[in-house]
Amino acid sequence: MLPVGWTEEQFGDGVKEPVGGCCTGSLIAMGTKAQADRKLLHLFILAILLCSLALGSVTVHSSEPEVRIPENNPVKLSCAYSGFSSPRVEWKFDQGDTTKLVCYNNKITASYEDRVTFLPSGITFKSVTREDTGTYTCMVSEQGGNNYGEVKVKLIVLVPPSKPTVSIPSSATIGNRAVLTCSEKDGSPPSEYTWFKDGIVMPTNPKSTRAFSNSSYVLNPTTGELVFDPLSASDTGEYSCEARNGYGTPMTSNAVRMEAVERNVGVIVAAVLVTLILLGILIFGIWFAYSRGHFDRTKKGTSSKKVIYSQPSARSEGEFKQTSSFLV
Repeated sequence: MLPVGWTEEQFGDGVKEPVGGCCTGSLIAMGTKAQADRKLLHLFILAILLCSLALGSVTVHSSEPEVRIPENNPVKLSCAYSGFSSPRVEWKFDQGDTTKLVCYNNKITASYEDRVTFLPSGITFKSVTREDTGTYTCMVSEQGGNNYGEVKVKLIVLVPPSKPTVSIPSSATIGNRAVLTCSEKDGSPPSEYTWFKDGIVMPTNPKSTRAFSNSSYVLNPTTGELVFDPLSASDTGEYSCEARNGYGTPMTSNAVRMEAVERNVGVIVAAVLVTLILLGILIFGIWFAYSRGHFDRTKKGTSSKKVIYSQPSARSEGEFKQTSSFLV
């Protein structure tokens, strides 16, 4: 509603003469202030728009940064961009230490051309496999220019877990360290593992449940490793594990029984006796060799004597002459 005494012309576009009424000076001042405030608001909005255009003249984004799709299904990875007069689009695929080029200069590379289609709005797979799980980067640049932008899209191809395999010792010594492992290779995303003893779920912290309060183990749901350190008598039982990844039906391994046994004292005693017998035989052999003179040595401070003897020569009777000598 217009103030009393003003015409139907838009308020704030100028000061008009009132038709009638009072407080004419006050209404004129109000109209002038409103007009100034509106101009300031327009200038502020214009400044924001100009800054937005300057800072965001080039944009690259995806409507779905993460895509989950069952194996053997088609899927599209979106990539929208603006601010490029002559866009050059490329897509690369990263999986661990492996990097592959899917699209180069708006064209699908040879290794993907039989099952991937390029569109200005993204790339489309005819059918995905578990090997396609990874991170895809859409890179957009200006042909012959400096403008550049990119966006990453994570693709997770869903594959249910297979039946896990376990490695469980049939027996382990009480007081020692015992390691049990569980794994499966097909699940995507990777499975997490749950262990069971005699059909009962084993908690991550054994002290949190009375049934496992006497056990000392560490359970890793990601790697599927179950480590007893040390093993106790109460750890005897049947063990199995379950693999699940949130897709498909969880799978359970076969159950394997593990016996926690005492140390074998008889074996230790037998080993000690055998060692003593071998040591006795060695000592007897050395004594026998000495007694047979195999280790005799010449005593220090003694020397051998040489005797030289020469045959006396013929001499006449009655003549005595020393013709031989003894040298000691």
